[in-house]
Amino acid sequence: MRTNRKIAVTLAVAALVGAAGAGVAQASPAKGKSPAPSACRPANHLAKITQTANSAGHRHYRVTLTAPRGYESCTLAGSPTGVHFTNHDKSVKLTTKRYGSQHTKVTFGPGHPVHFDIQVPNNAHGLAANEASFTLQAPGGDIPGTSFADGKLTVAKGTLVGPVQRGA
Repeated sequence: MRTNRKIAVTLAVAALVGAAGAGVAQASPAKGKSPAPSACRPANHLAKITQTANSAGHRHYRVTLTAPRGYESCTLAGSPTGVHFTNHDKSVKLTTKRYGSQHTKVTFGPGHPVHFDIQVPNNAHGLAANEASFTLQAPGGDIPGTSFADGKLTVAKGTLVGPVQRGA
């Protein structure tokens, strides 16, 4: 009986040590790879809407994205898609279109903020909003998940969304 217990305990310890060792090896990053998560993932960046200078016939709002330290830089391209607006959690019914180059690549990450423009015609009936949701684009397509930006803005029929650009 005593021998069986010793064997069982020895086997259990060996299994635990082996599993722990395997877990450590799996958790180690591949050589040359960073273990940091991507700044492009919606949970890993912040976005804020501010009004900028108007142009002839349009109001402009800048959506600035920043990433805190600890996240890996990534590449974005083109205008965000699936742009929706809400006002105090109520959906604002509006369809947007994109404008500008959709192929220019931009690096985004800690110390490398980016922004995009929301262009709204002055001659249309404006609808108040305080949040925008959108899907960022990588050179190869959608980045999974929905990003959110807070800030007051007025949108209207004919609203256009510009491509992501360098800088805040």
